[in-house]
Amino acid sequence: MFKLLFWLLLAGVLGGMLVGQIAWGLVVGLSLYVAWHLRQMTRFVQWLSVQRNDPPPDTRGLWGEIFDNIYRIQRRDSRMRAKQQLVIDRIQASTAALSDAVVMVDAKGRLEWWNHAAERLLGFRAPDDSGQHVTNLLRDPRFVEYFEADHFREPLDIASHLNASAWLQYTITHYGQGERLIVVRDTTRLHNLEQMRKDFVANVSHELRTPLTVVVGYLETLQDSDEPINPRWKRALQQMEQQSKRMQNLLNDLLMLARLENDDRAVEKKSVDISQMLKSVSQDAQALSAERGHQIHLDTDPAIRLLGADAELRSAFSNLVFNAVKYTSDQGEISIRCWQDQNGTHVSVSDNGTGIAPEHISRLTERFYRVDSSRSTNTGGTGLGLAIVKHVLLRHGARLEIKSTLGTGSVFTCHFPASRDA
Repeated sequence: MFKLLFWLLLAGVLGGMLVGQIAWGLVVGLSLYVAWHLRQMTRFVQWLSVQRNDPPPDTRGLWGEIFDNIYRIQRRDSRMRAKQQLVIDRIQASTAALSDAVVMVDAKGRLEWWNHAAERLLGFRAPDDSGQHVTNLLRDPRFVEYFEADHFREPLDIASHLNASAWLQYTITHYGQGERLIVVRDTTRLHNLEQMRKDFVANVSHELRTPLTVVVGYLETLQDSDEPINPRWKRALQQMEQQSKRMQNLLNDLLMLARLENDDRAVEKKSVDISQMLKSVSQDAQALSAERGHQIHLDTDPAIRLLGADAELRSAFSNLVFNAVKYTSDQGEISIRCWQDQNGTHVSVSDNGTGIAPEHISRLTERFYRVDSSRSTNTGGTGLGLAIVKHVLLRHGARLEIKSTLGTGSVFTCHFPASRDA
């Protein structure tokens, strides 16, 4: 580059000396130098404007290095784009082969891409539906509420809008700049199996109730008889009656749980006096405690009321309080507290018992889950109390929070949304 400038200026000086105009010779030399640069710039712009990966024009010096470096960068970028496109094609091909529907929507909820399973499960049509808002095509109010709520910690299970006998599970994940990925699974088989389980438990529990009632009745009749009972049979009859009543409690809990699971109707919004209910539950707990000497404290505002089902709420609170009585050592303390704030209504039951290890807490609301089976057997527990609490709270749009420390005690808190405040 500088060599070219040197030779042009030298030629200009020599030419100017021949005609006696050295200054004009320098001007001509500089003009040729600038013209050469303008020519290279024009060639550079023309080369960049070509969309093909053509090799750069032949030139020397600094411009030659610029052309060559740009060309190498273009080649490298082209190779990287080809690799990325190959990865994208493979991802799309593998996603298209999935049996689960995969749908990509932008930050405004408009459809960007979906696989073949989405066309089969959701009825999407390409390319007609591209750019449509997802709620224009999936109009089930439960999905619309789930999508717009923007809280996707739990999947949504609803019946298919294309086939009432099919069930779909929607899972939504955020990614990128507000985009969302929707994965839809066909859970019809699992739903049918779960329904079969519920029906089986409900039917068996109902069928066992009558013969068990007969057995308990005869046992009570035998024990209340005026005729003397053989001492060898007295203890056996007492244990039979005890275990029969325990089985009755189990069947009652199973039927209660089955009713909660199978009842798809919205929970009635009847105003419930929570303060009076907790007072009644506290008195029942004191009677259950009997001579064990528990100190049961109640702290609530008489003005607190909730919209819900009276019997279901009483069942949930009773299970929490009675569990505290059963699993708190003699002379222990149990506190029942109810309060309201901007987030809604909260009911907590705390005790100073032995506490629960962290690995058990996440499974406490599972049916028949026992932290200590021997302890539950001694107290007559059915293993369904917290499962009932969980389902009652779900039906009321509430959630159960469990905190426990070994050797210190446990706190079970029911959090009701503000929409349930009466």
